[in-house]
Amino acid sequence: MDLLGSDALEGETLRPARVVESMRYAALAGGKRLRPFLVVESARLFGASGQGVFRAAAAMEFVHCYSLVHDDLPAMDDDELRRGQPTTHRKFDEATAILAGDALLTYAFDVLADEPTSADPAVRVELVKVLARAAGLGGMVGGQFLDLEAEGRFADTGRPLDLTDTEILRLQAMKTGALLLASVEMGAILGGADAGQRAALATYGRTLGQAFQIADDLLDEEADAAVVGKATGKDAAKGKGTLVRLWGKEAARARLAQLVSEADAALAGFGERAEVLRAAAHFVANRDR
Repeated sequence: MDLLGSDALEGETLRPARVVESMRYAALAGGKRLRPFLVVESARLFGASGQGVFRAAAAMEFVHCYSLVHDDLPAMDDDELRRGQPTTHRKFDEATAILAGDALLTYAFDVLADEPTSADPAVRVELVKVLARAAGLGGMVGGQFLDLEAEGRFADTGRPLDLTDTEILRLQAMKTGALLLASVEMGAILGGADAGQRAALATYGRTLGQAFQIADDLLDEEADAAVVGKATGKDAAKGKGTLVRLWGKEAARARLAQLVSEADAALAGFGERAEVLRAAAHFVANRDR
């Protein structure tokens, strides 16, 4: 299943080679693949697997990778290194990177809406809705705006804002947590989960998102850029508000441990079937990159 091939699909005219190359570079050049993993493993809780699940997982990864390509641009976070390699705009150029991100985003919804993802049109529509809302104005895009706003990028003074922990949690739930939550929700949709099961997975997803961001902020404070494969220390340099900076490292680590316990508890009703998802929560909290 090569979704990023060069051959045009029905309804397409031509796939420009440089755009395809940049899309493949952005989406296939390493990474943890956590979000598609969560789609696959959440679906597997209910016995769902196969092409449709992997297509949905790929769509999720396309959206995540588009966001990284655009976040790395000079107008956003202005990063030169991603996953230990030059960012897409450094490897190609800014215009190509913007178009590659645009193409990954729109293609994600093409993949979800296409019949091979699910024979049931209602399932496909729900997948599209969940991912669109997680990625869009009230989710990841809105969170990225709030993040830039907190840095003082849009204020007349240009000074960073002093955010409360409630404001930081909201920002991070949108920018980072929304796609992680959507990943487990999409797996539940594909698996035909009932309302109670979906609620339990949603609790797990929200908890995992918060844990992921605290771990990420700790890495930004402490890790070596050569290990994590991207620049570190940028949050402090920009005066960005994080829970680690607001609470201190010790309190942040304590909250991280609590979140792992909460994630475990959310999966209790699934028994041993959820062991891999439990392990994922521990991985998120203890990762070194």
